[in-house]
Amino acid sequence: MKPAPFEYHAPNTTREALALLARHGYDAKPLAGGQSLVPMMNFRLAQPAILVDLNHIAELGFIRAEGNGELHVGAMTRQRTVEFDPIVARQAPMIHEAMPKIAYPQVRNRGTFGGSLAHADPSAELPAAAVALNARLRVLRGTTERWVPAREFFAGFFTTVMEPDELLVEIVVPPLPAGEARSGWSFLEVARRHHDFALVGVAAVVILDGTDRCRDARLVFFSVGDGPVQALQATELLRGQPLTAEAIREAAELAARADVDPGSDINASADYRRHLVGVLGRRALTEAAARATGGAA
Repeated sequence: MKPAPFEYHAPNTTREALALLARHGYDAKPLAGGQSLVPMMNFRLAQPAILVDLNHIAELGFIRAEGNGELHVGAMTRQRTVEFDPIVARQAPMIHEAMPKIAYPQVRNRGTFGGSLAHADPSAELPAAAVALNARLRVLRGTTERWVPAREFFAGFFTTVMEPDELLVEIVVPPLPAGEARSGWSFLEVARRHHDFALVGVAAVVILDGTDRCRDARLVFFSVGDGPVQALQATELLRGQPLTAEAIREAAELAARADVDPGSDINASADYRRHLVGVLGRRALTEAAARATGGAA
């Protein structure tokens, strides 16, 4: 298959790219790694009249840690770079853990951190991790910027809250609490084969107070809805409670029963996905709690 005809632009700066998006609106589409957009164009599922290639914009590729513990990642930073960067491993170990699960090395060599978020694939790892970690996304329109919490960024199936003339340029991941309020995390998924899209995946964060009771918890599933799905009823059940095996089991069962509404496809039935939500939710909360109390690496 070949894509429909389109006009190609390769700006060298963010300002030039934003000007092109402002000029052409819905007719334009930014091109990041191209690992999702180009196949969609080849199958004519996407037919942009204007393609704005971001790969020449060096200012959008960076990784840095701030003094307050925040991790800043440029939207055009390659996934393979994020995977092996020691700053990411230190500041955001969940993201470090998630990166090798994304497709294959050849895909990660071209795919970008921001591109995965902007594409908003409901089966993708990075959107769920961003929501679980309370990441913030910096979006530009012309000379105006806005910061969008990751939990508000994903609007539906392959859809975000960005307008056609907006561009995602930076992602900020805050540090997990340390000291008296201890925290732990987990990232798990089940796929038919290693590197396949997950049948179900989960990103979990737990924060314990000084008495080892749950001060806060986040449980975010992917491949079970139109985007990252927060198990809000399950995590509310845990707040203020010691994270015993029984409490974790009840929360995971509630997540499977009430927080998700998965569909069936050729890879898995809805019932099987619900089963996986319960299993992975329990395992992820158990691992996150163990990390918080020093019981896991």
